[in-house]
Amino acid sequence: MKEDDEFFQWMAADGVRPIKGQQRVANYRSARPRLDPRHRARRLAAQGGSDERLPLSPEQLLDPRDPIEWKRDGVQEGVYRNLRLGRYTTDARLDLMHKSLLECADEVVEFVQQCVALGIRTVLIHFGRARHPESHANRVKSCLHLWLPQLEEVMAYHAAQPQHGGSGAVYVLLRKSEQQRQQNLERHLHRRN
Repeated sequence: MKEDDEFFQWMAADGVRPIKGQQRVANYRSARPRLDPRHRARRLAAQGGSDERLPLSPEQLLDPRDPIEWKRDGVQEGVYRNLRLGRYTTDARLDLMHKSLLECADEVVEFVQQCVALGIRTVLIHFGRARHPESHANRVKSCLHLWLPQLEEVMAYHAAQPQHGGSGAVYVLLRKSEQQRQQNLERHLHRRN
C-alpha cells in the first residue's frame, strides 16, 4: 500500500491527475430513428421507388435449417468459395434481430448502399436463428433470400460459418465502387508492363 501512495505522490508531482469516472447510461435503442410506414412511402415516392421492389411477405417460407445462397453471373468460383468459407474479413455488420420486416427492408437497402459508397466489399447480416418456419427470424431470412438478388449492388451471398452466426447470419459480397474498379484496372495494367 505504501508503494502505491508513493507512486501517486510522485505522479502528482509531475502534474498527472487521475481521470474522473463518468456516469454512464446504458442505451439499448438503435441509434437510427425508427421510420413510420407513411414516411417510408413518401420517401420511396420522392425517389421514384416502389414498395413492390422488396416484398414484405415471402411467398413461401424457407426451412429454418436450410442455408441460403446465391451468386450473380460473372462471380468467379474461387471468390464465391472464399465467401462461402468465411475467408474474407467482414468490414461491416448489420443486426436485424427484433426489427419489423419493414424496418429490415429499409435498413438492408440503406446499409448496402452505404457500404458500397464506403468501398466495403464483404458484410455480415445477422438476423437470428430460427427453429420454426413461422418464427420471425425465419421470415426475415426468407425475405432476405428475395431481397438481396434484387439489389444490383449485391454480387453474392451465402449462409455464414458457425463462428459468425451460422444459419442465423449471411455473408454478402458487394460490387466494387468505381474507384476500386479503376485501382484494380491500374494495378493489373502495371503488372503487364
